[in-house]
Amino acid sequence: MSLAIGIDLGGTNIKAALIDRTSGELVSSISNPTLDGEFVGHEPRFAHTVREIVHELEAKASGEKLRVGLSAPGLANTNGRCIDWMPGRMHGLEKFDWPSFLEREVQVLNDAHAALLGEVWIGAAKGCQDVFMITLGTGVGGAVLSGGRLLKGHIGRGGHLGHITVDAKAPKDIFNTPGSLESFLGNKTLQERGAGKYENTHMLVAAATSGDADAQALWLESVRYLAVGIVSLINVLDPELVILGGGIASGAGDQLLQPLQTYLDEFEWAPGGHRVRLALASAGEWAGAYGCVHQLNISSS
Repeated sequence: MSLAIGIDLGGTNIKAALIDRTSGELVSSISNPTLDGEFVGHEPRFAHTVREIVHELEAKASGEKLRVGLSAPGLANTNGRCIDWMPGRMHGLEKFDWPSFLEREVQVLNDAHAALLGEVWIGAAKGCQDVFMITLGTGVGGAVLSGGRLLKGHIGRGGHLGHITVDAKAPKDIFNTPGSLESFLGNKTLQERGAGKYENTHMLVAAATSGDADAQALWLESVRYLAVGIVSLINVLDPELVILGGGIASGAGDQLLQPLQTYLDEFEWAPGGHRVRLALASAGEWAGAYGCVHQLNISSS
């Protein structure tokens, strides 16, 4: 086996996996709490947890140092050594030099980028060359694969699909974008959008399904904005597939896909009758770890 370690460093949990780089077999996995905000001296505790996990997974392999792929929120530095920008949470993550700390080869990338690469390797986008993914959760994120290459952009900002404008007259979001897609979806804005009636989007969808007229109207409005964003991105990126990931997408299922497809039927430009496929993410909770290892494969080729 040719083994590597993929680590998905999230705000709540650290998911790590020992993966066969050739077959994609998950040999062993570990999940530990992140404990964001706790420090060991001047270093974030999650860094020490990651190091312990790496040693534990290496002990289950050959005992030698393995290559590590690590994903985290924020903008990854172009040299792949650290996350350059992640304000407000994941304290201590910004500029933290992972290869130096772990004393082995480490490739760092954005978490949404990693999730899409996981889908491309073993999930819903397997075999695709042109695909984008939108992740629906607390906020709205995304990633783009174009011509078989992950779109990172000049400073790592590429793929922030939740921060495209879908209503130019609406207020600015946290990234200074007026009327962004994230403003009309995701849990972080739901209290305001729903006048405090729904604690999270899962509750909103459940209320809509049970016949709550207010919930139905709000949910369909949210899905319509998502459709507007998707068709705009289709016109720019010309994908073969659009993937929906994140907790909202997996939880809502057909309650999301059916009205979304109806709106796409209305809005999508379909030259010659060509339509873009729509799918839910299928790589599961280890998609980010798989994507980190797939990035190692790509960088080695």
